Amino acid sequence: MRTFDGLDAVPRGFGPSAVTIGKFDGVHEGHRAVIAKLREIAESRRLAAVAITFDRHPAAFHAPDRCPPQLISTRQKLELLATTGLDATVLLHYDAALASNSADEFVRRFLVEALRARVLLVGHDFRYGAGNEGDVDMLRRQGEELGFEVVVVDDVVPEGGRRVSSTWIRELLDAGEVEHAAKLLGHVPTVSGMVVHGFKRGRELGYPTANLEPDAEGFIPGDGVYAGWLVDGGVRYPAAISVGNNPTFEGVRMKQVEAYVLDRDLDLYDHVVGIEFAHRVRGMEKFEGIEALIEQMGRDVERVRELVA
Repeated sequence: MRTFDGLDAVPRGFGPSAVTIGKFDGVHEGHRAVIAKLREIAESRRLAAVAITFDRHPAAFHAPDRCPPQLISTRQKLELLATTGLDATVLLHYDAALASNSADEFVRRFLVEALRARVLLVGHDFRYGAGNEGDVDMLRRQGEELGFEVVVVDDVVPEGGRRVSSTWIRELLDAGEVEHAAKLLGHVPTVSGMVVHGFKRGRELGYPTANLEPDAEGFIPGDGVYAGWLVDGGVRYPAAISVGNNPTFEGVRMKQVEAYVLDRDLDLYDHVVGIEFAHRVRGMEKFEGIEALIEQMGRDVERVRELVA
């Protein structure tokens, strides 16, 4: 997949193309269904399959106090989009200049002139242009005038009549329901970051952990103990993962992510690793004394071994 960083990076004469536009937060099963349909159309008409996305949630610009936390970073999003079979992704910087484009300007500049769009796939509630002035009906009229077809894609509704959405996935992760979230995402929830020095309590207790930096990329699940993997340099190691402030001890920051790699003693300091959350083992607890904590950690490790090793 080619990644174009901004409209100016798109080569002159690129296309013709089939295009979809979205935030793609999580690159979940709903997004993947749209991209699969896009690729099907593109292949049948010999068009380039292209996604337009943004370097931030539009709400981060328009209403940062109401912007939801993102499931993945921009880097993670581009990596996941690259696995979908797209020919190209255009990454737009969402700023005042972009937000000020009228619906007509956006379609002409970004779709027709830059990408030579012949087909545009959108959801039924798609809005675009300054002040969200454009909707699907307006887009269809523009398509008739400018020579592209508009295809409206249905929501993916796997269960209970609720469509797959980033909001739903955030709710599941907040509750620690990583297995359910993984089904909606189509991939294991992952947090990435550099391994930094911690309090070294895990090593003192017999379970040395890799501690992630506070500003790790990705949505951190609710507090608790999880079974999953630590990924370093493309190698996946089974791991017991702790999320939270470790209430048995004082002075630990909230939402600390640390992983104990099973049966390995690895030097991971300053490595950028991924932490994959596969199963929730239990919630976070406060123990009356170190011995009780060590006993529970032993049980946790054995349960993790059963689940992922």
